[in-house]
Amino acid sequence: MTRAIALVVSVLAVLPAAAAEPEFRMDGPDAAAYGMQAGYPIGTRQTQGQQRHLVATLSQYDQLFSSRVVAKPASAWSFKRDGTQPSVSYSYQGVRYDLDQYLDRNPVTGLLIARDDVILFERYQYARTDAHRFTSQSMAKTVTAMLVGIAVGEGRIRSIDDKAEVYVPALAGSAYGQTPIRALLNMSSGVAFTERYDGKDDIAALNRGVFVPGAAESTAKVLAQFNNRTKPPGTSFHYAGSETLTLGLVLSGATGRTVAEYLSEKIWQPIGAEADATWVTDVFGQEVTYCCFNARLRDYARFGRLLANGGNWSGRQVIPRQWVTDATTVRPEDAHLRPGVVGGPFGYGYQVWLLGGEPAGTYSLRGIRGQILFVDPESKLIMVQTSARTQPVDPGMAENTILWRALVEQARRR
Repeated sequence: MTRAIALVVSVLAVLPAAAAEPEFRMDGPDAAAYGMQAGYPIGTRQTQGQQRHLVATLSQYDQLFSSRVVAKPASAWSFKRDGTQPSVSYSYQGVRYDLDQYLDRNPVTGLLIARDDVILFERYQYARTDAHRFTSQSMAKTVTAMLVGIAVGEGRIRSIDDKAEVYVPALAGSAYGQTPIRALLNMSSGVAFTERYDGKDDIAALNRGVFVPGAAESTAKVLAQFNNRTKPPGTSFHYAGSETLTLGLVLSGATGRTVAEYLSEKIWQPIGAEADATWVTDVFGQEVTYCCFNARLRDYARFGRLLANGGNWSGRQVIPRQWVTDATTVRPEDAHLRPGVVGGPFGYGYQVWLLGGEPAGTYSLRGIRGQILFVDPESKLIMVQTSARTQPVDPGMAENTILWRALVEQARRR
């Protein structure tokens, strides 16, 4: 065990266990396989997906890749705390579990539950702390969509029915360039793109194009290689990170700013984030907007609180309220996006997963390997989880959704 990890152990051993404050744990489920004895080593770009490197990779991602800082404000807004841990339980595969048992069974690096401005529960595992910046994976897609909404509200993007090439001339004539922004927001471009996470799919080709020097001439050129439209835009849902990367180019083209700068000014500073965030950039200096945003757990919770309040932060409308509503509902004419049609109980909004069934009206931001932020606008409840699952497609999705439903049902009764 390294001296640094031994120091962490000694610090964690004396921290208070009161539910009002964050709690820290040195180990976690299957900790030895995650590299606990070696101090959860970060590895390299080539080894980042190995289990022994996942904990560090997903909490220190900006140490592996170039990134741009999303600057915090001069002073932070602070959550209040409730000293009573939620006593919720839920049934999964015929067995009842509580929050402690959920953490004992799932490779969660951080879990925070808050109701509006009050933190109810905050835990960290695998020697992660509240100072780590956890990578979002595809939760970043929703951040991108909310920035698009702000740009629309400011008139920088005239209409989401405009084609992407209006704001990104380098995409002119390509399939993505000729796709309306609305269809990109809804993952409904109709452009063929595979995302299986097997190293042989289109997302792997996209990653090579944006991260490997010399593999392409520009971010737009990387996107232009996916040029086979199989269905009309706006008619069929098909999940593709390339659509969000196109939105990132639209944002930069429309605002004349980097995505990180725009996020800092328009969201990160207004919500009183407690720490700088980072957004990984590609070899051309463009933020990789389909993933790779990194922030502290409580700052993800601040973003969740902003969404739960319809884009309003303590009386200031940060994101246009109508945009948040439109982003989290399905228009009558968009039957292909309805819950149960997209897949399982889920529907899709503007880069947002809509949760069908009861309790109604909740939605989530999701990323591979178990990253998730749930939002309930009715009760103002949010739950943010970071994780280090070994499988990219999260096998724990069903369980954390059941846990979330139980939390919402409890919150709405109070």
